[in-house]
Amino acid sequence: MLVVIGLASKKVVNYPDLNTDITFANECSVFMKAIIKLSLGLCGLVLLAGCEDKVDHSKIRQDGFVYCDQGRPSTFNPQLVDGGITVESIAPQIFDTLLTLNSGTHQPVPNLAKSWQVNKTGTEYTFYLRQGVQFQTTDWFTPTRTLNADDVVFSFNRIIDPNNPFHQVGGSVYPWFAGIDFANLVQSVEAVDELTVKFTLSRPDNSFLSNISTAHAPIYSAEYAGNLLFSDKKLDIDTLPVGTGPFYLDEYQVADLVRLKRHDNYWRGPVQMSQVVFDISHRGAGALAKLLRNECDVLNSPISSQIPVILEEDSVVLQAKPAMNVAFVAMNTQHRALSDARVRKALNLAINRDNILEAVYFGSGEKAYSLLPPSSWAHQKDAVQVRYDRNYAMALLREAGYAHGLELTMAVPLEPRVYNPSPRKTAELIQANFADIGITLNLLTDDRVDRQELSNIESVDMLLTGWVGNTGDPDNYLRPLLSCTSKREGLNLSMWCNDDFDFILDLALEVNQPRYRLNLYRQAQNILNEEVPVLPIAHGQKYQAHNENLTGFRTSPFNAQPFDQVVRLK
Repeated sequence: MLVVIGLASKKVVNYPDLNTDITFANECSVFMKAIIKLSLGLCGLVLLAGCEDKVDHSKIRQDGFVYCDQGRPSTFNPQLVDGGITVESIAPQIFDTLLTLNSGTHQPVPNLAKSWQVNKTGTEYTFYLRQGVQFQTTDWFTPTRTLNADDVVFSFNRIIDPNNPFHQVGGSVYPWFAGIDFANLVQSVEAVDELTVKFTLSRPDNSFLSNISTAHAPIYSAEYAGNLLFSDKKLDIDTLPVGTGPFYLDEYQVADLVRLKRHDNYWRGPVQMSQVVFDISHRGAGALAKLLRNECDVLNSPISSQIPVILEEDSVVLQAKPAMNVAFVAMNTQHRALSDARVRKALNLAINRDNILEAVYFGSGEKAYSLLPPSSWAHQKDAVQVRYDRNYAMALLREAGYAHGLELTMAVPLEPRVYNPSPRKTAELIQANFADIGITLNLLTDDRVDRQELSNIESVDMLLTGWVGNTGDPDNYLRPLLSCTSKREGLNLSMWCNDDFDFILDLALEVNQPRYRLNLYRQAQNILNEEVPVLPIAHGQKYQAHNENLTGFRTSPFNAQPFDQVVRLK
């Protein structure tokens, strides 16, 4: 087996841009492997006896590949969601953005915009578009022109302008943009000429270029939108998408598959693979079983406990990369005892993160000292105190008036994510830790539990959740998850608001000197250390397993996976 992580028992291959040593507890017990293999065998019997596989794998392999992924798309518009399969896997194939992020430097580089200029005050950004970029031709739209400035204006005005006829489509909820206060930042987007667009900002913002480089900022066809408006089919813009990316949507079978076909007029040149099929019919062991039976060519984000089984397969390549993510517990600071910082500090001290890393991440994760991952340039390991101290935790509870304990409820999603391979197990370990200091933690476990669905459920004290960074900028973590603006918009589930914290974040976006910004983010993390609105748990590794006959996968530290360079070796 060819492995892209450093394991003594396997051939070692250095993965591009992988600057951090990756260790993995490959001495997984024989018992653990047996359990996983048994579950795969049972899964295979169920598949053979009880359902028909709707994907013709042999035909697809002639000119494409099957990609097994977690989750099912609720929309094909990445503007409308804050994460998941749409943002990470599907949208990067259908759409392009003005700029894109270099996976090594984390800096914005040209994409649909070939260049840009910024005025002296940092409030005007002028972008110069590439000429001759073709939109996709589909069964529902045939373009009559190439990309121009009107397309960029439409794509961003839909987000920031309540009067845009498409603003309300999809519920007028743009969670990721709301979390960074994008609508108040961008005053206007205007077409200077056919291939020139100018953004005017209300204030300088050093994260602006990075933010519009993410998969959340696709460029749509204004011509297509106009056709839908005329025919009164505005909802189709999110279910029957049209972009400029290397693949276009061909077929969607709900809960089964998403099929993309090659865009032959792609501006970078047509890609080699003529189709990609996202198999979304199985999760967990079911998806792993498909990989091992060669029914999936790629398994995205296998959980840590599955890695030992994958390592035994000679025909599978495993890629790993430190990812920009964090698992954490959001505490509703408006609730009872959780409004007291002493209680929140006690909960932070009660969690044994080393046990979680061993039992849930199998040694593949890193302890989280703050929301910022180790690969962030503003990460300060010594800025936040994270340790396991049961006695001090109990003393803080006594000081806060809870010597006899209290009862709390935590919502727990069941779907594994890159930042948390097993949310249920993580929650159970936290539950046991809290019991040791006299706190009864009731777990609300449900497949439907996620950040957006719980944003208005006031009965929940805590939510086990996480965040995958879209950029390398620290503002991409701190503002969406903890700012006062984000509290109003629903991403800040801690319901915590601190004016000093927000002032520091705003100031950090206005100063240009890196060392000053670093100092400001240290101050911001010091505030979090005192207030403890969230409980950082761990940072997960980004894994991807694929058939050895495929090459060209680029495992990004962010949450977008491009397929434009994937080829099948003969």
